[in-house]
Formats: sequence, C-alpha cells, structure tokens
Amino acid sequence: MAGFRRIALFVITNLAVVILLGIVASLLGVDRFLTQNGLNLGALLAFAAIFGFGGAFISLLISKRMALWTTGAKIIESPTTEQEAWLVRTVETQARQADIGMPDVAIYDSPEPNAFATGARRNSALVAVSTGLLERMNTREVEAVLAHEVSHVANGDMVTMTLLQGVLNTFVIALSRVVGLIAGRAMGGGDDEDAAPSPIAYMVTSIIAQIVLGALASLIVMAFSRHREFRADAGAAGLVGADAMIAALQRLGGEDEAESEGLPEPVAAFGIRPHRGGWLALFASHPPLEDRIAALRGA
Repeated sequence: MAGFRRIALFVITNLAVVILLGIVASLLGVDRFLTQNGLNLGALLAFAAIFGFGGAFISLLISKRMALWTTGAKIIESPTTEQEAWLVRTVETQARQADIGMPDVAIYDSPEPNAFATGARRNSALVAVSTGLLERMNTREVEAVLAHEVSHVANGDMVTMTLLQGVLNTFVIALSRVVGLIAGRAMGGGDDEDAAPSPIAYMVTSIIAQIVLGALASLIVMAFSRHREFRADAGAAGLVGADAMIAALQRLGGEDEAESEGLPEPVAAFGIRPHRGGWLALFASHPPLEDRIAALRGA
C-alpha cells in the first residue's frame, strides 16, 4: 500500500544521485586515475562501493523530505479536525503494537486512494495518506491501510531496500566503467592494448552504460519490493485482522480507474493498482491485488 511514491522516488533519486556522483568523479579525475592504472580491480570495487552505497544512503536520508516535497503532504503537527485526531491516534496505537517510534502522520491532496511510508529510521518515519483514500474508504479499511504502512516501517523495508540498492549500485558502477574502458580503448587506440583510451568516449559510454544497467538493476529492486508487499500485508493482518486488510484491498480493486486521476505514464507501473499485462508487470513495485488477497486468505 506504500504506492509508487515510496519506491519510485527512492529508485529515481538514487539513480540520479549515483549518476551525479559519477560525473563529479570524472570531473575530479578519479576515473582518469582508474583508467591510467588499467582499472585496477581492487581500486575499482572500492570506488564503486563508496559511490554506490553513498548514493543509496543519500537517497534514504532525504527520502522523507523528498516525499513531502513531491506530494505536497502536510504533517499533522496539531490535529484541527476529528479525522486528523483519529489518524494520529490510530497510527500511535499501531506503532506501539509494532514496537516502533511514533511516525509523523501526513495528508496529501490527491483524488487517487493511496498511501505511503518512508524514512531513514524505524523510530522516525513518515506515514501519509491521500485525501482520496480518506474519502473513498471507511474507517475499518483506512485502519488496515495505516497498519500496512506501519508494518513497512516496522519491517525496516527502506533500510533493506537501501542495502540492496547499494550492492546493485556497486556492480552497476564497476561494470559501466569496464564498458567505458573497452569503448574508450576501441575509439582511442583500436586493438593496441597499451594505447590510452579516448577520455570522451570513456565518459560518455560509461554514463550511458550506468543508466542502462541502473534501469536493469531497478527490475531486481522492484521484484524485491513485490515480495515485501506480501510481508507488509501479513503484518497489517496481525495488527487489525486479515478480514480488514482483505476489505481494503478489495475496495482498491473495485475502484474505477476511469475516475482516478491516474499516474504519469513513466511511473504508472509503480502505482498501487499496477499494470496487469505484459512486460510492464516487471516494473511494478506491487503484486496484483488478487494475489495479495489470495495470500491473506492462505490460498
């Protein structure tokens, strides 16, 4: 139930940070040092790990702020309505049951029923719900959605995703440099292994390879995300009951997509109602709703 925002923002921000760090490294001469030394394996892996994990952890640290900024979510500092007070009380109760610190609770304006959780630490997270979710779901269903998000926080999903992304970044950065070196040498000295690689060809090719390999790595992240959704559903069932979680998923499945504002095409696969057909399912951060309901029913 975290929606496309929790995962898509993390993946996109992480990819942008890693690419930016790669460009900075090139401008500072780090890549030049590596190529002059024949891309020494130890130095390459150390460089890739530092920048790879650095990009992932920077994305994690700014995830909460980025989510608030991009969605326009407003944290409930002091409830002004009974609905806001109920949201804060409900999350507080569930956080206590899940043995985590009280998350910030926020509401963002969107007609699409959705919710997300994010944050670098289990005891300092953010749980946000859309106005559309509050309008279209009853109290029991909203409670189940909140329990799902609290379970994401309790399971430490964002930290786990960060570690996975860091490992993938390391391989992406290292392999992209190898590809860049091969292309640079091909354009700089042909078959002469002692010839210096073309710096422009190396830089351009390594950046392109990093983008392509990063996109492929995101498929692994999304597959892992789909696995974590089942666990968060199970956690929510433990907090509010399987029937309530099933009811919430059924309500989502019954929403008329024609009435929803939808998501931009580049990120539509990350929505709470993922594409069901073809290869786009590989880019979905959530499994089909019917599969999640079947899992809750023990099928």
